[in-house]
Amino acid sequence: MSSAENSFDFTPLLASGLPPAAAKWNGFPKYNFVGGNNDADQVPVDRLLAASTAVLTREGATLATYGLNSGPLGYRPLREFLVGKLRRDAGITCTADEILITSGSLQGLDLVNALLTSPGDTVLIEQECYQGSITRLVRRGVNIVGIPLDDDGMRIDAVAMALADLKAKGIRPKYIYTIPTVQNPTGTIMSEQRRAELLKLSEEYGVPIFEDDCYADLIWSGKRPPALYAMSRTGGVIHIGSFSKSVAPALRVGYIVAPWAVLSRILPIKTDAGSGALEQMVLAEFCTAHFSDHVPKLARGLRVKLEAMMEALAEQFGTAAEFDDPPGGIFLWVKLPDNVDTMKLYQAALASGIAINPGTEWSVNAGYSKSRLRLCFASPSVQEIRDGVAALAEVCRREFGVPSRSANVERTS
Repeated sequence: MSSAENSFDFTPLLASGLPPAAAKWNGFPKYNFVGGNNDADQVPVDRLLAASTAVLTREGATLATYGLNSGPLGYRPLREFLVGKLRRDAGITCTADEILITSGSLQGLDLVNALLTSPGDTVLIEQECYQGSITRLVRRGVNIVGIPLDDDGMRIDAVAMALADLKAKGIRPKYIYTIPTVQNPTGTIMSEQRRAELLKLSEEYGVPIFEDDCYADLIWSGKRPPALYAMSRTGGVIHIGSFSKSVAPALRVGYIVAPWAVLSRILPIKTDAGSGALEQMVLAEFCTAHFSDHVPKLARGLRVKLEAMMEALAEQFGTAAEFDDPPGGIFLWVKLPDNVDTMKLYQAALASGIAINPGTEWSVNAGYSKSRLRLCFASPSVQEIRDGVAALAEVCRREFGVPSRSANVERTS
């Protein structure tokens, strides 16, 4: 039976509370500045291929067992690699049995939320934040308290005020969620002093911290403050990370770092019989030999693309586009004049083959984010960045009169 003849209506049977239906995918737009995609030219295909051949030749027979003879926490050589990486890069001291491999950091978000939150609970998150974090909390019926950011990340005075206010109402938040190292979307890095202040508040109010460190490998200088997990004296931090930004997003491999007392409660709700085994095996083989030289090379290439985007924005939008030079990552957070509604700009731009992320999708404060947008510079080429920003300026000028004149339009006076 063809799809046209298939007339059974499932709509009355759908569960309540589902998200809106997905649109069919019709390919990427001509200028794609959305998503957490990375630089296709820097995916280490040859080394991943060699790693795949080597590990499958040596250990392929273990695919016959769930868990690869490593148990439910994930492929042990990958967890052992992470023990060394986390100690070296983030100052985290942990064992392989305090790391759970997940199907991307998104599964880590889902598992921690399932562990700690119920409808009606309250959490503190950054006011501008990863869209996936916001939507997951909304779907769970969790009350979100947004904490403003500045150039140093989450504002501690606002955290203190929110915690005191909630305590006065008899409310103990389930956690404080933060992306302290290359924040998404703003790109800020929380200072070590501010991290210590946040941990002090966490301990004072008995509210754990949920630390999302997914972008921390992509810092131009290669230097970062210690992770909140590393600085905690009480163990009140759950840490998640990912290989999506440092190696390849389609591999879908992330991880949770937490004490066994926490992981032992997460494992029973991780009901997928284990994250993808082949990806874990290949990553362990690749990362052990090549991670330390791959990531700086990737970061250098991303920095070139960021500079191209900042130059294009300055050329095409002039002072109408405000942004800070981020210390790392794959995103640029841009402020346009107040009269620009970036949700409407997004719709008009998409019709012209340009994909952008409107600010309201990355914030819990619609008024603040209405004229802001997030641009991913990692995936398009330098030339596509230049051409795409020029095309975006044309759409914005047509829709909002901003900028008053695009650089690629000949002066009339």
